[in-house]
Amino acid sequence: MYQSLALFQTANDMARHAGARQATTARNVANADTPGFVAQQIAPFSETYAKNDASMMRATRTGHMGNGTQNTAMLVTDGGAEPSPNGNAVSIEEEMMNAVNIAREHNRALSIYRHTMTVLRTSLGR
Repeated sequence: MYQSLALFQTANDMARHAGARQATTARNVANADTPGFVAQQIAPFSETYAKNDASMMRATRTGHMGNGTQNTAMLVTDGGAEPSPNGNAVSIEEEMMNAVNIAREHNRALSIYRHTMTVLRTSLGR
């Protein structure tokens, strides 16, 4: 039972992914008045996890498997918002909604981690 604690790794991956998404959203909000800035976004963890087959090898850091490609989980894409006359494509309302959803994802990751710790402690009799 204690040989593979993959649930801890998954919770860690979820929290890191939410942190990266929150940083991207914060960067978008910080550049809301920058002419020509295009909003960026990272796909939610659920979409990223669905794309990655469990049997596929995953790079844990850039260049880990020798190909030097970036991990698909952290690919930053265009936000797709309509640009304003100065070329800025950041919608504050959309970014605030994204921030709330990302906070929920992060809280979900922490809840999974806490629950796993509770189950582990209970099974050890503590």
